[in-house]
Formats: sequence, C-alpha cells, structure tokens
Amino acid sequence: MEFFESDGMRIAYAVEGEGSPVLLAHGFASTHVVNWIPTGWVRALVEAGHRVIMPDMRGHGASGKSHDKADYTLSAMAGDLVALLDHLGEPGADLMGYSMGAMAALVAAMEAPERFDRIVAGGVGARLLDPKRDPGPVIEALTADDPSTVEDKGALLFRTFADQNKQDRKALAACFEAVRAPFPVERLGEISRPVLVVAGEADSQAGAPGPLAERIPDGRAFTVPKRDHMKTVGDRVYKEAVLAFLGA
Repeated sequence: MEFFESDGMRIAYAVEGEGSPVLLAHGFASTHVVNWIPTGWVRALVEAGHRVIMPDMRGHGASGKSHDKADYTLSAMAGDLVALLDHLGEPGADLMGYSMGAMAALVAAMEAPERFDRIVAGGVGARLLDPKRDPGPVIEALTADDPSTVEDKGALLFRTFADQNKQDRKALAACFEAVRAPFPVERLGEISRPVLVVAGEADSQAGAPGPLAERIPDGRAFTVPKRDHMKTVGDRVYKEAVLAFLGA
C-alpha cells in the first residue's frame, strides 16, 4: 500500500490496472481489500479497462485512526477522496461507494461535482432519508468488553465484522456516531452528475433504492434480487448493472 496526508490524516490506498479511473470507497468496518478484492470488483473493473483506486477510509484498515467523532464527518471523508485524486494527479474519475462509502460519495458529488463523472451509491436507499438513525446500539456493541453481552443482534454483526477485520473499535465507534448524523437530504437536488443507487431487495439496512434516487436530478435506481446488505456487495447482477452504467 501507499500513503498520503489528507487534512492531517494519513490515508492508505492501492491502485490496480490501467485506463479510465474509478475511485472506490468501502463500507463501514471494512477495508479496501475486504470490500473490493475477494468480491471480484477489482478484477471486473480492470478487465473492463479501468484504473481502480482504492483507499482505506479514515479510521479503517491501514489509514490513520482518531477517537474523535469530529474527524469522521462525511464531508471529511469526501475531502479525502478528492485529495487522493489530487495526490495521484487525476483531474477526475468515476466514483463508487458502498454503504458508508456511498454516503461519502454522494457528499463528494455535492461538494466537488467537477471531479466526478458518474457516481454509484451502493448499499443505501430510503433509510438514508430518515433523520432518526440512532447510533447507540452499534456504538455499545463496538465498545463492549465482552461481545457475548451484546443483545442487539444487528449491532452484534457490526462488532463481529469489525473484529474479523482487526479494526480499532474505538475509532469505529467515533466514526459510526458521526456518519449516523442526519444525512444532508436537502442537498441531494444539487447533485449534477448521473447517479446509480443500488440496494439489495432484502437489504433492510438500506431500504429500497428508488426513494433516494428520486431525490437526485439524474438519479436512477437498481434493485439486486434476493440479496441483503452483505450479499449484495459481490453479486454478479450488481456488477453487470454498474459496468453498464459506467460504460453508458
């Protein structure tokens, strides 16, 4: 991996392939490796003629970690994505994020539209429009000394995933509190780039993609049949929809 500084935070990244650049922003408690390599995304994008740029998002993987929630705003994460393009000398790129990464991608499209061509927001949907997204259960699960004491099964999945990926759970707790703040729904109408919103049919965490896509002027929705939040990531149908969108 390689590293650069973004607003005082050390960001790790990897690059694969040659061609039209695609910047990938992974989900919460994941890493660029977990989200994009075993799921087949890197291979699919490289074979389609793309240069694939993959940061570990701040607080995750090999990137810098803070225990202060103020360091994990979606705007800060979006700034890291732009700073990485600057660091690599890329004037622009397509951008795909999943879950937390999709939230950062949408904010990047709001704040730096001139740097991104097409945006894919995966693993998000109608639930992002809800201003009441309580981070408490997941924060409690991440900070519990003994995971067997965690009663909320959904929150326990986050804890298990974080432990599997050998993450700094205090950093993730701070990050989760920040990204669960109300999303700037009122700014979705400012996004001028084409956006594909993707969610699994059984993804109760994201909700249906349609209501979110409808808020974006050039938004469109795609539902991955029979998939939940975790299983959508590597789905073949998801890849086919994204490759068609990027090639349009």
